[in-house]
Amino acid sequence: MGKQRTDADEQIADLLRTAKKSLRLSVAFMTRMDGTTQHLEVVESSIPVLFQEGVTQVQETSLCQAILDKKLPAVIPNLKAFPEAMKLPAARLPRIRSYVSVPVTLSDGTLYGTFCAAGLTADKELTKRDKSLMDVLASAASVIVEPQVRDNARRREIEARLGPVMAQGGPLVALQPIVDLATGTRAGAEALSRFPADWGRAPDVVFAEAHSVGLGHELEVQALRRAAGLLAGSEGYVAMNVSPATLLTPSCAKLLGELPLDRVLLELSEHDPVEDYDALDAALAPFRADGLRLAIDDVGAGFSSLRHIVVTTPDVIKIDRSIVSGLDVDAVLATLVRSLLEFAGGMGARVVAEGVETAAEAEVLRDLGVHYGQGWHFGRPAVPEPAPVAPVAVPLPRATAEETALAS
Repeated sequence: MGKQRTDADEQIADLLRTAKKSLRLSVAFMTRMDGTTQHLEVVESSIPVLFQEGVTQVQETSLCQAILDKKLPAVIPNLKAFPEAMKLPAARLPRIRSYVSVPVTLSDGTLYGTFCAAGLTADKELTKRDKSLMDVLASAASVIVEPQVRDNARRREIEARLGPVMAQGGPLVALQPIVDLATGTRAGAEALSRFPADWGRAPDVVFAEAHSVGLGHELEVQALRRAAGLLAGSEGYVAMNVSPATLLTPSCAKLLGELPLDRVLLELSEHDPVEDYDALDAALAPFRADGLRLAIDDVGAGFSSLRHIVVTTPDVIKIDRSIVSGLDVDAVLATLVRSLLEFAGGMGARVVAEGVETAAEAEVLRDLGVHYGQGWHFGRPAVPEPAPVAPVAVPLPRATAEETALAS
């Protein structure tokens, strides 16, 4: 049984049927060529037993490659007229005798494969005009396949980039202090994932890429596990970020069940979609009962999802840096913060202001009654140094009776 056709395959099949009907040949097909192997991707054939989707052959022994190498013309009315063609496997099985092949080229000039039609008998009516038709159909085919080609290339690049990081247990984790504004003492820290700088991608972009290729949940849980590993050497609590979808996975639940939950603040972004609030509440309930606290991050960045806050009834609301930055000179921002404080107070939630960069901002936040602050003013994120390993005392070997006698 052949492969399941995609919508793109069906569009290609329509083009192939046009070629097959117009050229009055037995079969039309599109191949993908990867440098070593020719793959029959989509086939429209009057004799399906001989031509099947998914069949492969060595690329260098194919008629298509010989045509690409200009050893043979693109239009071959009779293979027997070309000794070079008769040496190839296709001339013997399935005994192709007439052939037309043109390249399928992507917009950047990359060769994808070939668009072909073939017959089991010679056809002297095949002409250059037929090649022109095939060129037009091949161009249409390239437009259809290019998005999937780009998507596959993107997927391979992401997987290759993430692979080594995930094989080592996930991203590095930096801690940024969270300070009690009233006392100036450290209350806890937020765990922030850090990926290689040469990637040039913010962590949220990396996680989004991971989710787009099916690796997001695993990467998030790895980051949580890394953050959990810093609890023993940290003051106060550690805030850990997780998406609602990952929170619902068994692997995340298993990890949370292993942690000292009274020292964990789980952060959900206001922007993360929640498809099922009942399922989210059910997943969180046993952990919150054991001391886990819940925070909603990025609050106020557009006020896109206040329902997110109301339904989840968080213990902590984190005000987005876009509202904190410059509030010491902008009365409107200060009013917004005051409103969020009243909103949080109505739910019994504490408030953390993110992105505090100046002493003036910190002072205004403290005067407004904001409970905690986080930002460069209090400390930049830093990857903790590995804990020093205490030297182990090795006892000296005890002398044997013979050695004691010799020494005396």
